[in-house]
Amino acid sequence: MKKKQLLFALIIGLLILPDLGFSQIRYGRALAPKEKKEPINLDYSDPKRYEIAEITVDGAEFLDTNALISLSGLKVGDRILIPGDDISTAIKKLWGQGIIGEIGIVITDIQDDKVWLEIQLKERPRLSRFRIEGVNKTQQSELGDKIKLMRGRILTESVEKNTEMVIKNYFKEKGYLNTEVRMEKSVDSAVSNSVRMVIHVDKNKKVRINRVNFEGNEAFDAMRLKGKLKETKERPRFTLFKDWFNRLIRITPSSLSYSSMNKEEADWTDIKMYFHEHVKLNFFSSSKYQYDEFQDDKRKLIDFYNSKGYRDAEVISDTMYYVAPNRINVDIKVDEGIKYYFKEILWSGNFIYEDSILSRVLGIKAGDVYDMETVNKRLNFNPQGADVSAIYMDDGYLFFNVEPVEVAIDSNLITTEMRIFEGPQATINKIIIKGNDRTNDHVVMREIRTLPGQKFSRSDLIRTQRELSQLGYFDPEQIDMNPIPNMAKETVDIEYGLVERPSDQIELSGGWGGFFGFVGTVGVVFNNFSVKNIPNLKNWRPLPVGDGQQLALRVQANGRRFQNYSFTFSEPWLGGKKPNNFTVNLTRSVQRNIEFGTDIQRGSFTATGATIGLGRRVTWPDDFFVVRNSVGFMQYNVDRFGIIPGFSDGVANSITFNTTIARNSIDQQMYPRRGSNVSLEISATPPYSLLGLERPDSGPEQYRWLEFHKWMFDASHYIQIYGDLVLSARAHGGFIGRYNSNAPITPIDRFLLGGDGMMINNFMIGTEMIGLRGYDNNSIGTIRQDGGSGQQGGGFLGGGTGNIPVEPGIIFNKFVAELRYPVSLNPQATIFVLGFAEAGNNWANRFDYNPFDIKRSAGVGARIFMPAFGLLGIDWGYGFDNMPGQTTPSGSQFHFMIGQQIR
Repeated sequence: MKKKQLLFALIIGLLILPDLGFSQIRYGRALAPKEKKEPINLDYSDPKRYEIAEITVDGAEFLDTNALISLSGLKVGDRILIPGDDISTAIKKLWGQGIIGEIGIVITDIQDDKVWLEIQLKERPRLSRFRIEGVNKTQQSELGDKIKLMRGRILTESVEKNTEMVIKNYFKEKGYLNTEVRMEKSVDSAVSNSVRMVIHVDKNKKVRINRVNFEGNEAFDAMRLKGKLKETKERPRFTLFKDWFNRLIRITPSSLSYSSMNKEEADWTDIKMYFHEHVKLNFFSSSKYQYDEFQDDKRKLIDFYNSKGYRDAEVISDTMYYVAPNRINVDIKVDEGIKYYFKEILWSGNFIYEDSILSRVLGIKAGDVYDMETVNKRLNFNPQGADVSAIYMDDGYLFFNVEPVEVAIDSNLITTEMRIFEGPQATINKIIIKGNDRTNDHVVMREIRTLPGQKFSRSDLIRTQRELSQLGYFDPEQIDMNPIPNMAKETVDIEYGLVERPSDQIELSGGWGGFFGFVGTVGVVFNNFSVKNIPNLKNWRPLPVGDGQQLALRVQANGRRFQNYSFTFSEPWLGGKKPNNFTVNLTRSVQRNIEFGTDIQRGSFTATGATIGLGRRVTWPDDFFVVRNSVGFMQYNVDRFGIIPGFSDGVANSITFNTTIARNSIDQQMYPRRGSNVSLEISATPPYSLLGLERPDSGPEQYRWLEFHKWMFDASHYIQIYGDLVLSARAHGGFIGRYNSNAPITPIDRFLLGGDGMMINNFMIGTEMIGLRGYDNNSIGTIRQDGGSGQQGGGFLGGGTGNIPVEPGIIFNKFVAELRYPVSLNPQATIFVLGFAEAGNNWANRFDYNPFDIKRSAGVGARIFMPAFGLLGIDWGYGFDNMPGQTTPSGSQFHFMIGQQIR
């Protein structure tokens, strides 16, 4: 056959174009011939087979030509039918890759039965840059991470559709159901075959839920069911509050029921949850519609029905429809089914414990409402009490398993069999510790209750988690305990995964000290110090750390007027074998009266002291108890400084023996959710007056050796109300007594109430500061009758407001209730908000003591804990009662907090 070079665009044929769907694709059209060729005379009615002699590619700029030929399915040596389906199939394959905008296959030559083919294409444009408009910077960043558009990526239709879908879903989760996305593309002349794209986003308004309607519910009213939809809430409105209030006043305490609920369901727990759900529903919840959360809420709704005995309950249908622009109604149709009860509980496979013991722990009897959620909790893990698995696992039966099976259903009565596999007891083989990069292994190991060679115990595992949290070196939210069982060897390895958090603190602060003016404070606390590593510079990270010791240094000063220095060292495991906490404290404080504008000193008050203490853990009544004993010496040197009348000059000495009995079971230090902390502290000096030692009845010499006994009681209890919402209830009290009624009561170590209760803000030596928010610092007590100044630091040991002096007391009471909720539990910045109500008072003698005569206040506040700076806080309180010498309530007060306040 005569050699010719003619262009033959097979894909333009009508047989090919409909299959490719070019009319729906922007770049999907056949290429025009590159140059005019004389057509080859082919007989379309008589197709012939040709052998492919060569395949070339034209137009590939970034794509690999060999790969394109391979993707087409054609190869040299193949015999293909022309005209026929072979070439159209090759075009479809290449087009289906989504990387080509225009494509054609042409015949460049035919010789005898051989054919030369050329694939002519135009690549799809690549993305050179993009930006998102109509959203803020934070949303731009988050969307950029989600859509994963990169420079140089081929811009296919699927990429564009996926980008649009991701953006719409992103805003759909935030309640913007009507988000519109438009993509504007333009040629980028700076980069070959590239386009720039601008993504225009119009969120429109949030779609909110107007009403949630229920159909088919008879056992529970709609209001109660709405409370079970945690994320799907109606728009708050007054009628809901009115309905809730009407239900509240219909409670009948005698039967613990309310009219909208079955009496048998109305116990105190249900009432508490009922009110919590509706208060939250009406006032504090968002009404935006979120699809995923709605699906989850439907599951929670069925879980609620199941927990009340309706095991067959199901959601038949749910419908969402618009009732106004950006307002929808949600209709939920339920089929409750019948209510079931337990007929009988059977046990099988148990050999260690009898049926009666297991049934007593399970706490479910015949006739109880059928509730498998409660059954599973009491079988496996019950946060509110005992469970069946605990009695097995605390005795080493790690491989224990129990499966409840319904074995008979009689009408609405169900017989359930608890099928138990007890398995062998597991012995702890080894302990693996990970993540303690700064803390030495022995510091962690001495807190671990699960030791190699012991039987496995779940309660010991949980207790170890608490002890590690209490150290303060690790993030309590990320302590991971992973038992690795080996049933064949009847052993278990336990892996503790820890995440170190910064525990050292630095304090740089200033406060207004009244008479003293501005007082600066510099302090450092190293909570994981190591004396042993001081000589080993290679173990400094960047300081000698890892042995769990505490070293604290603190300095406060305002020139010569006020100075305070303190040093504390603590070794929690003296000797390294037992948890004996050894503590040494040295302190020195100086107050000077200096005439304003001069350097003339008019008087001074100096306190110097040292304390040595030893604490130990005890196992009776339980192993949460600690007993601490210490002995301390303080010397007070007074030079023309009127502490109390008759003692403006002289020296007072105090030797005190202190014993503290404390029980601490809180789950963690920074944000405790459960547990309690109770302590009784007794400090006593030798009874000099009872030992026959002579002392004058008046003058400075009567205070040379102070004698007193001091009792301090502190109790804190934490209750997890719902989720992370915690109620903290506290009570504090103190009393200072004397051994001999003829001896004077010590003028030192008395109590002052009011304000923030921080020593660093009060600068008053020899006085116990007790905070009471809503009142001025040190303002609560008995008005002094001796004419002493009420000016803080003005030469008299006392408090007060303005010119009204207050005498430090010997008895105080304080009661606090706080409701706390965390904003962030991140160990780098733990933040929580609180509301409080508290009351307290201070009495100068025991005859005036009246526990019902208290100063009340309430308010709100916030706390933030940062490892480098410790706990910081601010409170606003309103005092409802008047301060001594005033006739009007204390009113509004702001208070700033630094450090953890004990009282």
